[in-house]
Amino acid sequence: MGHWTTLDTPHGQVTAWHAKPAGQPRGGLVVIQEIFGVNEHMRQVGEDFASAGYEVLVPAFFDPVEKDAQLPYDQAGTQRGLEMVKALGMDRAVDIVQAAATALAPAGKVGTVGYCWGGSVALLSAIRLGLPSVSYYGARNVQFLDEPLKAPVIFHFGEQDKSIPPEAVQAHREKLPQSPVYVYPADHAFNRDVGPHYAPESAKLARERTLAFFADNL
Repeated sequence: MGHWTTLDTPHGQVTAWHAKPAGQPRGGLVVIQEIFGVNEHMRQVGEDFASAGYEVLVPAFFDPVEKDAQLPYDQAGTQRGLEMVKALGMDRAVDIVQAAATALAPAGKVGTVGYCWGGSVALLSAIRLGLPSVSYYGARNVQFLDEPLKAPVIFHFGEQDKSIPPEAVQAHREKLPQSPVYVYPADHAFNRDVGPHYAPESAKLARERTLAFFADNL
C-alpha cells in the first residue's frame, strides 16, 4: 500500500501519493488527477500502476491553490474543481509534473498518465518535458496540438463524450499523425470505476494499451 509524501516544487511543497511495486521498478509514472483532487479513486489508480511494476507518484496538483482538496463527484465539486484548475494554470501544473518526474528518476525512465484535465496536462508533459505520456479524454488538448511533441503520446477517448466532439478527436489524428488515437464505445470518465460512466470493457482495453505503451517507451 502506498503512503503520502511531499514534493518540493517551484510553487511550494505539494503532497503526493507514493506507491511502489513489489520488486525492481520498470520505470516511474506520474499519475495526473482529474479535477476532483487525489481522492481514493486516484490513489487506487496509482496502486494499480504500482501493481503493474511502476513506481508511482500521484501529486495533489491543487495544493498551491488549496491544500488537500478532495472534491465530491457532483455539480458543486465539479464547479470547485474547474475554479481550481483555472486558478492553478497549466504552467504550474507542468512544473509539478517536472518535480514529480525528478523525484521518480531513480526508478528509471519516467512517463505520465492523466485523466480529464490531467489528460491535457499529460499531453503537455510530452510536449514540454519530453515525457512519454498517455492522455485519457483530455478536453483541453486541442489548443496544444500545434506544439511539437518531444516524446511519444497516445490518446483515449469515449465516443459518447459530449465534452470532446468528434471533430476534436479528428484534430488529434490530423495534427499528430504519429500518435495513436483510440476511441471507445463509452462516455467521458469511462475509466473511473466509482462513477455512472464507468465502462469496464473499455477501461480494461485502454489499460492494456496503456501498459503496452509504457512497456515500449519506459
